[in-house]
Amino acid sequence: MVDCAICEYCPKMLVFEQCCPIIIWADNQIFGFLIRINIVIIVTGGAGFIGSAIIWQLNQMGRSDIIVVDSLGKSEKWKNLTPLKYADYIEKDDFMELVLADQLHEYFALDRHGLEAIIHMGACSATTELDARYLIHNNFEYTKQLALLALHCGARFIYASSAATYGDGSKGFKDNEADLDMLRPLNMYGYSKQMFDQWAMREGILDKIVGLKFFNVFGPNEYHKGDMSSLVIKAFKQIQTTGKIGLFKSYRTEYADGEQMRDFVYVKNVVDMALYFLDKPNINGIYNIGSDGANSWNALAAAIFAALGREVNIEYVEMPEELKEKYQYYTCSDVGKLRASGYKGTQTTLQDAVADYVVNYLIPNKHLGD
Repeated sequence: MVDCAICEYCPKMLVFEQCCPIIIWADNQIFGFLIRINIVIIVTGGAGFIGSAIIWQLNQMGRSDIIVVDSLGKSEKWKNLTPLKYADYIEKDDFMELVLADQLHEYFALDRHGLEAIIHMGACSATTELDARYLIHNNFEYTKQLALLALHCGARFIYASSAATYGDGSKGFKDNEADLDMLRPLNMYGYSKQMFDQWAMREGILDKIVGLKFFNVFGPNEYHKGDMSSLVIKAFKQIQTTGKIGLFKSYRTEYADGEQMRDFVYVKNVVDMALYFLDKPNINGIYNIGSDGANSWNALAAAIFAALGREVNIEYVEMPEELKEKYQYYTCSDVGKLRASGYKGTQTTLQDAVADYVVNYLIPNKHLGD
């Protein structure tokens, strides 16, 4: 702890454990402060769904020495940040300019070893995005630069891969790095994630970083995601207006309507798993982040109705033609590798997770940290 009586005047509004102000004098008066942040964690996509949940969890751990990187634009995701504590914010393009110019430490007045970790959640997460050039630039090239930065600085690098890399699941859902080249994603989003996983393997750095393959994550702070939000928030809105939920019909005989299966995992469990790796530099590679089980869309819908105290009312609707060939009928994570590494966290049941989300966040319209 720095014994500094003037930290309360810090223009960055940082608590004194996190900063050591260097006084700048002019004409025998204090002209300003240069704040040197001792250690920081950078969270990209920090205003987004999983990124903001990670910051919330870091706050629960007593950490606010966080630099948030995102692109707020005209979306409502800025609301995810309002209850959270962090040291600074920077737009993602400005951040990358600093990285490429090797000016990051100077800009944020970081010590030489002041970067503890980069938790890279920033990406285009739209599975329907068709602009391959955009996805390569945003999801592949950007991630490469941050991985190289973290390795150069000796910082932890934890990044978001995706279960979309598993494609139709015919090759299984094992997070085995040796099987990476066998996987065949069904869309360009999944392939943009696969590209980085494969690049990291070829460059020989996958044993120095951590890639997280998220399955179907749902929970608070996804309000801004629109079409990419989970069924829970979509169904909540549908039930309020129509009293029923629409689910896609099945076009495979082995699956009845609504019995397509997904690994639904609560965002609170996700961030607990993700931050498990923060202080474990010797545990690296690719890991599945899921519930270690699969539930049907019908089961998820039933949990939503139960949370609202209503009778189940489901309408099965036609699937858009453009989705039929790219639709995953079954996903189920295998988190055995994560467990074997020493992770001992418990999973919230689907029913309890949905109830917490609906009752404590959707109905009162609250964010994590409110």
